[in-house]
Amino acid sequence: MWLTRSAKPFIFTNEYDQQLPYQDCENLGLYVHIPFCNSICSFCPYCKTLYDKEKCNQYIEALIKEISIVGKQLKEKKEVTSLYFGGGTPALAADRIGEIIDEVNKYFIITEGIGVELHPDNVNIPTLKRLRAAGVTKISIGIQSFQGKFQRLLSRAPISTTELQKALDEVEIETVSMDFIFALPGQTFYDLKKDIDMALWIGTNHIAIYPFIDFTFTNSNIKQMPKAKKRMLLDKLTEYCQSRGLKRDSIWTFSANSNARYSSMTRVNFLGFGCSAATLLKEQFKINTFSVDEYCKRINHNRLPTSLTIRFTLRQRMVYYLFWSAYSTKIKSSSFEEFFGVPLKKMYGKEFSLAKRLGFITEKNGVYSMTKKGVFYYHYYESFYTLAYIDKMWGIMRNKAFPKEIRL
Repeated sequence: MWLTRSAKPFIFTNEYDQQLPYQDCENLGLYVHIPFCNSICSFCPYCKTLYDKEKCNQYIEALIKEISIVGKQLKEKKEVTSLYFGGGTPALAADRIGEIIDEVNKYFIITEGIGVELHPDNVNIPTLKRLRAAGVTKISIGIQSFQGKFQRLLSRAPISTTELQKALDEVEIETVSMDFIFALPGQTFYDLKKDIDMALWIGTNHIAIYPFIDFTFTNSNIKQMPKAKKRMLLDKLTEYCQSRGLKRDSIWTFSANSNARYSSMTRVNFLGFGCSAATLLKEQFKINTFSVDEYCKRINHNRLPTSLTIRFTLRQRMVYYLFWSAYSTKIKSSSFEEFFGVPLKKMYGKEFSLAKRLGFITEKNGVYSMTKKGVFYYHYYESFYTLAYIDKMWGIMRNKAFPKEIRL
């Protein structure tokens, strides 16, 4: 209410635009969701369903058609920053990833590479070669932990580090990111240090360390780590990664060099394709249905599969902009003013001054950068936002393909 200067809630309705106004969007990113998995992890909140080859192929056909419906809206190709595939387990459709990329390339010019999320089981030479041939330049491997005690806690199978290293040595990929979960019960800095050391030994050049969040609709029985312990753990992790020569390039990620980046989130505008995929544009945010069947049905009737849309007030859009920009740990005043046509200090000068006094951020030449304290509180409030907003929305959408309205 304070940031939007209004008591008006965020209202998502079942209306949507068949024509999406993305022509003038700068720094536009693309995201494609593949919802199929061989097994369902109890802690994972994302839209997913058990793999069935026939159903997966039907879904891919609909996905290609959705890309075509949106892409054909412009006469000329649109330049975009990147393309990311998430899931689910996109590698289950590895033999068709090339078709999807070919369809994207008909309408978009990708300037910063193509990334795909992988389960450790998918990191083998044939799969990596197939993805590389399709044009993939970045992979993100969902390790979560190399240690048996946490693998058992997360119901994950043991990982063969030898096979991982063999595959990564054989097939050269520009960015190899490995994801880990922190703030698990009983987890210490030394546990995470072992994981980071193992990842660097295997050959990763990018590390993502995400906090465990207990969504209400998952089947997880894992308890949350106390706030003070979580902060101490995050600070130690940050210091250790930096001591190993890694540079923080977002709230949760560290890279060995400027070219080794993997993030589908640090975009102020993006188009999403597939079940549950979200689209953020200048004046609206929309999210596709979570139902694979209803998704395919909508597409086969030449209609976009949008489930919910919010039409932003100016201040609401500014909050979205600041939230997603802050994920990179930096906010440029000039970029804000270019996007909205009004100075950042005019709109939120008092809030940023207070954040500086509280030690959350520093400022230099119009660029606000988060301190370690600021990063932790972004973690803290991002978790709050996730449970108060995303958890509620996703919980409803998992049970109803096209809700009439959601108020947050």
